[in-house]
Amino acid sequence: MKKPTIKDVAKLAGVSFKTVSRVVNQEPNVSESVKEKVLESIKQLNYQPNHTARVMRKAPFSLAFVYDNPNSHYVIEMQNGIISECRKKGFELVIHPTDSHSDEVGNELAAMIGSNQIGGIILTPPLSENKELVTFLLSRDAKVVRILSGEQPPDKLAPVLHVDDVDAGFKMTQYLLELGHRDIAFLGFHASHESSLGRVRGFKKAHELAGLSFDKNFIIDGEFTFESGMDMAKQVLAMPKRPSAIFACNDEIAAGAVFMARLNDLKVPEDISIIGFENSPFATQTWPHLTTIDQPNFDIAATAAAMVIEMMKSNDVHVVDSKGFSLEVVIRDSACKPSL
Repeated sequence: MKKPTIKDVAKLAGVSFKTVSRVVNQEPNVSESVKEKVLESIKQLNYQPNHTARVMRKAPFSLAFVYDNPNSHYVIEMQNGIISECRKKGFELVIHPTDSHSDEVGNELAAMIGSNQIGGIILTPPLSENKELVTFLLSRDAKVVRILSGEQPPDKLAPVLHVDDVDAGFKMTQYLLELGHRDIAFLGFHASHESSLGRVRGFKKAHELAGLSFDKNFIIDGEFTFESGMDMAKQVLAMPKRPSAIFACNDEIAAGAVFMARLNDLKVPEDISIIGFENSPFATQTWPHLTTIDQPNFDIAATAAAMVIEMMKSNDVHVVDSKGFSLEVVIRDSACKPSL
């Protein structure tokens, strides 16, 4: 049987083939009634758009997810969220890990844009925090959306999807304070990570609003890994005054802290409460299951992809506004009132 063409669709729908092309490419200025007729005709004929033809006429229909993050759960959830939106809109995704510290990262991405028909880019931290890189990509006519930690966008350079780590850090610390904890350690401070800085600001804010002081020695520098969580927990558990609770900057750190507590013959949460952040698989693979902050990476990524695609379709960076995500506490089994 002959494969249906765009002209067959146009004939069945009673419109021009250019109108069918606009519907397939999700371009504006097509009425809903016409769009419905075209989509119904496409369905009846089982018409498959020719993406190769789109490439030949140099119309970008791919976007890139660019990251430098060792957290495999974060990367996979982001990737899945972006792919879900791309499939809905008929766009392709290029996944590109890179070294954010490299002097060549800008040229590397510029080459990728030129060779892969990429019109949009989603940047995650720490790449999204690099204003020079964002400016460079914009100069190459890429549509850029940045995923950043913050209560609001830091500038108007390009649209931002900002995650309120300050508020989340405040909520989690407030939860521990309401349980009665007064000696809380913060594990995972990292001066170059905006997410860590936001969470520790929320930690301090909760103490200040409650009229309580906190021990600065309980704020421990470290990486967002299980091994670092063990090392940081070992430090605070060896202090003369042991904390009654640990606020870990992510679930991997929290899982490492739980393991170290066990090595020190401490029960969680009876002897020490330990909470995490992100609601990753570590939160339910660890026993007891972790009280944590739910960070919906899939939804965040899907929203960022929708923003980029809208800009690519309209060829206008001003067609979308920055958006914010607030995060909530998920209460499980790893925290309770402190023992007397």
